[in-house]
Amino acid sequence: MMTNVMTTPTSRQRILAYLRDHNGVSAAEISRVLRVTTANVRHHLAHLVTDGRVKVVAERLGNGKGRPVRLFGLGDAAVGDNLAGLADVLLLEVLGNAPAPAQESVLRSLAARLAAAQSVEATGHITRRLALTIERLNRLGYVSRWEAHAAGPRIIFEHCPYAALIGSHPELCRTDTFFLSNLLTAEVTQVSKLELNARGLPFCLFVVGLPGSRA
Repeated sequence: MMTNVMTTPTSRQRILAYLRDHNGVSAAEISRVLRVTTANVRHHLAHLVTDGRVKVVAERLGNGKGRPVRLFGLGDAAVGDNLAGLADVLLLEVLGNAPAPAQESVLRSLAARLAAAQSVEATGHITRRLALTIERLNRLGYVSRWEAHAAGPRIIFEHCPYAALIGSHPELCRTDTFFLSNLLTAEVTQVSKLELNARGLPFCLFVVGLPGSRA
């Protein structure tokens, strides 16, 4: 007996579990296996496609003259990747046992390349450049903001896109400092690393110096 009643978390978890073992299946096939209506399955698949956990992997001709039947599989957000592992190996290969000056040079070069791709204008008032920098950072996966302070503007990171690597590559924090310095054309100093805020959440804090000087 088929039913229209499936609680949202359970239904989507069941669909994802089925797709882990069966790549390239239609909504109708999932419907038969889970014993719910095809309309119900399509509803949940639409949400899963939107958030990236499911994707359309192919289409096949139906039995009649209607639209092709879409076949679904797990999306990248559900499958995962090994980018952190690859980055770890690459950093070890590039930095390895290199002396500190050589590491510093590589990190500065990396930061300069990252900054060049973000197109933050080097002129204009510092507040505008700070706003543009925060916008770019948040596109890259940082949860960042800036605030005014007597000693100079402060930039706060509440999420690090390199979190999976920082434990084995703490030097990436230096890359963030150089990255900010390049974006803002100003001296930047990291003053706090993974401290806990009032909510008990980790954050990193950077202080921005005078425009025109570099870290």
